[in-house]
Amino acid sequence: LGMFSELKFPVPWGHIAAKAWGPSEGRPVLCLHGWLDNANTFDKLIPLLPRGCYYVAMDFSGHGLSSHRPAGSPYHFLDYVSDVRRVAAALQWRRFTLMGHSMGGAVAGMFCFLYPEMVDKLILLENLGFLLAPEDTEAWLKSKRMVIDRLLSLEAKQQTPKARSPKAALQRLLEANRHLTAEGGAILLQRGATETPTG
Repeated sequence: LGMFSELKFPVPWGHIAAKAWGPSEGRPVLCLHGWLDNANTFDKLIPLLPRGCYYVAMDFSGHGLSSHRPAGSPYHFLDYVSDVRRVAAALQWRRFTLMGHSMGGAVAGMFCFLYPEMVDKLILLENLGFLLAPEDTEAWLKSKRMVIDRLLSLEAKQQTPKARSPKAALQRLLEANRHLTAEGGAILLQRGATETPTG
């Protein structure tokens, strides 16, 4: 398990990098590093763990070899949970073990709260635990899972923007915003549309 391979998963702002040890058909284990760390956190640990597993240690966005989020974008805790969901989807893992160190443990725990059907085991190394008010837990988890699922669904459906004539663009804008007048729509399109050679 000393040998590893590098992986890259495309995301809208670049890619998420990871390194993997073991046979790809082995039992899947996703490893999450701590705050200001990276996937190399697991270099000395993975060779000591059971063989027959496929260990993937990801670099969270802005860490290690992963792309930084765009300038001015904050790094919210829930965004790291979304990164885990993106990597699991890219690997086509329906059920796997999560191993998290420090901040990665908190992310792993939150992922388990949101997607319990996807996690068979949770391993926490130096983690502080999770704090949710019991009376708010169910509604909070439902709303956060919905946000992540919708975001990933929209990203998967992204296509090249359609080119339309100025008249067709105005018509489409007015159909989607029935409260707008033709004059108001034309004013908005002056800054809200870009003319290209195709439309």
